[in-house]
Amino acid sequence: MQSLAQYSAAIIQLPPTEGALLRSGLDSACLFFHQRGYNSSEVVHSDDTHEWCKTSGYYVDPQMWLEMYDYRPGVTLTEPNGAMELPPSGLPDIFAVLGKVSRDILDAISFSLNLRSCAFTDILDNIPLRSQEVSSSVLSACCHSRPSFEAAQQHNIDSQDEGQLLIFSDQDQQMDKTLLTLVRSDRSGLYVKDMHGRWILVDGDLSPHDVVVYPGLALYQETAGYVNPAVHKTEVGNLQGCMFGRCSLVFKLMPRSVARLSGSEMRAAGHGVDAQFQVPIPVNDFMQTGHSVDQLFPKDTEPSPHADQDSASFNSVMKKKNGSTRTKPLPPSKRLRLEAQRVLKERVQDIADKKGVKLRFCNIKDCESHIRSLDSPCENIRTEIGWPQGVPFVHPHDLPNKAKLGFLEAYEPGWAASQQEIESQPQ
Repeated sequence: MQSLAQYSAAIIQLPPTEGALLRSGLDSACLFFHQRGYNSSEVVHSDDTHEWCKTSGYYVDPQMWLEMYDYRPGVTLTEPNGAMELPPSGLPDIFAVLGKVSRDILDAISFSLNLRSCAFTDILDNIPLRSQEVSSSVLSACCHSRPSFEAAQQHNIDSQDEGQLLIFSDQDQQMDKTLLTLVRSDRSGLYVKDMHGRWILVDGDLSPHDVVVYPGLALYQETAGYVNPAVHKTEVGNLQGCMFGRCSLVFKLMPRSVARLSGSEMRAAGHGVDAQFQVPIPVNDFMQTGHSVDQLFPKDTEPSPHADQDSASFNSVMKKKNGSTRTKPLPPSKRLRLEAQRVLKERVQDIADKKGVKLRFCNIKDCESHIRSLDSPCENIRTEIGWPQGVPFVHPHDLPNKAKLGFLEAYEPGWAASQQEIESQPQ
């Protein structure tokens, strides 16, 4: 969660057998696209949002110089002549592996947010799918800029000196409408914007069994904005001399089409939920709603066009072993929020459980008057669990920074001093 908060991405490592399966699937995808011809009558990718959970088979996006083959369980594909279409090999097995991995990651996220176990199950597809059901989640084999692809031949990239990064335009920014996206590519080139607005190369130094994961807009909506969606781009400017292009396997964990995104689990856990997330929205409506990067993330910082150092930092964070690599500390406000959530989960919840107290936090505006009254609605709960005097009884995530410090000191005396000691240690 620290990685998602700071970099909007994380790296997970699969067991060797599953890593080998992905490697085999990538090789098969490369050969699939390399052996396939292209003509203008091929199916062109449609921007029709009504089709978001129906895409399957082969299609192209000429403007992005991109070919894709979507594997979606529950759909049987045929070619125009009626013959069954032969996909890249291994996609069903890879779908099953990455589907399980993505659900495990969701469970970890729900734990870190103090949600109940399996909090997201109600908005996910059945496992296994019932008869006649079609999967909302999809596994895509992708190929960027294959030399024999007509659109790629017409593409002329104005690059800088060899070895420099391609500078993207704002129009190239993308946010997936997924819960989670898992990506493995045969070449680096995936950039994600970090919390400071800098573009970070996230797949530049992966081991054979590593996979990149980043959150999408559906998870942002369902967690009431507590997990930000990744803003990402793919750089395809350094593929000269590559006969296969850049191939990737992309698994998108999607909410089922008949579900509703409501943020109810966040409210049940006592998190503050802004008004924009309090009205449940059907998944189909959500998928057909436009979401602007600038609207969610105003341009308060300028992206760094050269992110080599930032990328090295990201990979060192992801690959550090037993604390042997020190990383740049989080900003104070972000660190306070994460520490407050940790103490709530490790200390306060434990006290409440032992005393049989159900934590039901107040609204921060209402509680500013409660803490001055002896017979307020939350007085008994605050007394039972030792809530600090003068601190509103609201979820620690929503407390002002000064109140967060009071909360942390109350349940972990000496917290501030210990943080100063850590910060004073040599890097």
